Amino acid sequence: MSRVVLQGDAEGSVSKVTTASPSLLTVADVTDTKTRSPEYRMAHGMFLGMRRELLDDALAYRLLPPMGTDGPVTRRLPRFIRQYLTWFPHALVAGAALIVLAIGYGDGQPVTGVVPAAAVLLTLVRPVGAFWLSLISAPFVSVLSGFWDGWPWAPTSFGAHLVVLTVVAARTRPRTSAWMWVLTGIYGFFCEAFLSRGGGGQTAPLLVTSALVLLAVTVRHTRREAKEEVSAQQTVTERERSKRTLLEERTTIARELHDVVAHHMSVVAIQAEAAPYRVENPPPELEQAFATIRENAVAALTELRRILGVVRAEDYEAPDAPQPTLADLDSLIANVREAGLTVDATVTGAARELPQGVELSAYRIVQEALSNVLRHAPGASAKVEVSYVLGGLGLRVVNGPARGLVKPSPGAGHGITGMRERVAMLDGEMTAESTEDGGYEVAAFIPAPRQETA
Repeated sequence: MSRVVLQGDAEGSVSKVTTASPSLLTVADVTDTKTRSPEYRMAHGMFLGMRRELLDDALAYRLLPPMGTDGPVTRRLPRFIRQYLTWFPHALVAGAALIVLAIGYGDGQPVTGVVPAAAVLLTLVRPVGAFWLSLISAPFVSVLSGFWDGWPWAPTSFGAHLVVLTVVAARTRPRTSAWMWVLTGIYGFFCEAFLSRGGGGQTAPLLVTSALVLLAVTVRHTRREAKEEVSAQQTVTERERSKRTLLEERTTIARELHDVVAHHMSVVAIQAEAAPYRVENPPPELEQAFATIRENAVAALTELRRILGVVRAEDYEAPDAPQPTLADLDSLIANVREAGLTVDATVTGAARELPQGVELSAYRIVQEALSNVLRHAPGASAKVEVSYVLGGLGLRVVNGPARGLVKPSPGAGHGITGMRERVAMLDGEMTAESTEDGGYEVAAFIPAPRQETA
């Protein structure tokens, strides 16, 4: 809710002031900020950046990770040395803390080295909090040690703060180290101007020394980020190159398949269509056989062109044409029967709709198994069993021994391998082995749990 208040000035004019709720006031503040001068917006943005770097989650727990030992130098060292070398940064920080304690002990004021040394050790777990502890505790350490010549930086505070700036800068971003350097200068000069007894301060030497150290750390950060960016770009480039090479290979394979297989299948279709006209008064059975051959050749050409389209596709997307499912098994079996194969089909269990991948793989397995019977066991009969069970789908295609005068066609066994790959892709199981009567049996189980309907 908002309300309107009438306000008068010294000249008697009346102005209207609208007050808003806190939530609306926040929006107004944001709008007011946008109408400020560029200098104000820049200062406001800088303050927000400093707050984000040094105030938000200042006491967050960030344990210093072990050092990597896969560098060009460290990887050549013996394994037992590399095992302990991972903790080398932690040992350096602990050694710096001991040096700070020793400085305080050497000045005759051991207690003045405790807080600065604690700030150094704190960089291992809470780096930003260690900076604030080292910065704020500097004047108190100077008072305890009676050190006024270099106010507010006693020798222990000077050394500890330099170490803290270095470690925190190495563990954070360059922007954070810049803000730490600026705040150190502001805080140090403020203490010199308003809290000292007139002695010379050590803020300027600290800023100069820390600037050189932070510059070296920033250069190291920049170099590492550039190396990571180059490595990432090389990885992307290599991936794109591999993708392009794979696409070229797939295109080559598709072209060869089209030139070889499609040519021969087209010749088969044309010859099958023209064959009945070469015989005077051919029997109906012969005409039907040639018609079936032509239909199969045309169907194979259509399927080949569809698959080649997928192979040549750069985005590897599935084709828009409908894929065969178990509902098409009847037409598949009828087609095989027309080719002269005796097939008995049995379906057990309650038929239900299965995932598309399961339906397609099951159809292809039965198709390949029946094709193998036609090629390798001419004259044999086959039996197809499809079992819908609670946990999935069972398939079984079994045939007897070859009979007749037609010789089996040679094969390299790629059909069985393809069936195994399809089943393995769906986490199923498959067996393919000879039977005792000289036939062959292919059995597969594809898991497809029943989906509960709401």
